[in-house]
Amino acid sequence: MSRHLLMAAALAAGTLFLSMPAGAEYNPGVQNRYDALGNVVEGPGATPAYAGGQNFTPIPRETVSFEGNYAKGTVVVKTAERRLYLVLGDGKALKYGIGVGRPGFAWAGQHTVTRKAEWPGWTPPPEMRRRQPHLPAYMAGGPDNPLGARAMYIGSTYYRIHGSNEPWTIGQAVSSGCFRMTNDDVTDLYERIRVGARVVVIN
Repeated sequence: MSRHLLMAAALAAGTLFLSMPAGAEYNPGVQNRYDALGNVVEGPGATPAYAGGQNFTPIPRETVSFEGNYAKGTVVVKTAERRLYLVLGDGKALKYGIGVGRPGFAWAGQHTVTRKAEWPGWTPPPEMRRRQPHLPAYMAGGPDNPLGARAMYIGSTYYRIHGSNEPWTIGQAVSSGCFRMTNDDVTDLYERIRVGARVVVIN
């Protein structure tokens, strides 16, 4: 059945929520609504990260003092702070708010940015699809894509620094290990760093 016929059938049945992100799923049995990454965004199972829906206050991007033996252009992720720092040199860094891995999915290490993409497509890893069978095999890039406006791929891992179509989750521990930013912030970072930039992730 084509995508358009499926949508028509869902509309006729009253089960399609046009406001939900692409890849989302609605379970009428428990009245929960899920985003494309499997997070409960509406209903009894919703986490505090989603309780306010889109009524959120963005975390401001700011230039701050920053100490550490890091070269200019290094990206330092401090998971516990839920902040990402781009080292500017001369004791300064740009600080961004980020979403980080939920419990059990946090990680630490050092890699480099191996690829950059604008409005990237998304292929959920096999492990993620086993955990969340409702996920699509592939989702084309665009405003509804969970990777948002830009993505920077980390080493040979499945992890990325990417945008988000759910900006109210920034500052929360909600992902499967990627670092999500608002589309405005990730676009700003994307323009500032190059392929080969060092990425240091600290728990």
